[in-house]
Amino acid sequence: MKEKIIEVSIDLFGKNGFTETSIQDIVEALGVTKGTFYYYYKSKEELLMEIHLRYIDELLQHQEEIFNKKMNSEQKLYNIVYMIMKHIEGHGQSARVFFREIQHLNEEHLEDIFKKRDLFRGNLNKVIQEGIDTGDFREDLNVDIVGLAILGAVNWSYHWFDPKGKLDEKAVTTIYIDFILNGLKAK
Repeated sequence: MKEKIIEVSIDLFGKNGFTETSIQDIVEALGVTKGTFYYYYKSKEELLMEIHLRYIDELLQHQEEIFNKKMNSEQKLYNIVYMIMKHIEGHGQSARVFFREIQHLNEEHLEDIFKKRDLFRGNLNKVIQEGIDTGDFREDLNVDIVGLAILGAVNWSYHWFDPKGKLDEKAVTTIYIDFILNGLKAK
């Protein structure tokens, strides 16, 4: 039942927003009582926190798997971008809830999510720095800004990416990586 609550809530929060979705909306969609909801969660905000933790923890786990493989910086960067795009493709509403509804978490919960988000960004920055150190990437790059730019572009794709559209997540990843590595300058 807990998984069903999460699944239905992600759908409702994604479609209607966190504040516009009541506990009553969730239990009605499930066909259960509020008592069932409160058996698993003390509040709607606690449920939102679990959704956020699941989203970021899964990304961190996949990022760690990428780091543990022997590959160069360009391959790692590609795999991280692809992993995020693949995650958005498979968990579109979760991504929407993660990025759009974060402001509804309390200070303590925000701190937990920000730590994990910063860890993810820090790991990405390590890949960029590794690429600079090995000569794969230009040495004049500002690692923090480049990392933020990559995450900004890729994370925002939850808003427009349509897995059933003209381009799948692999094609979009290839375009992103080409743009990141080669920019707009004619060769």
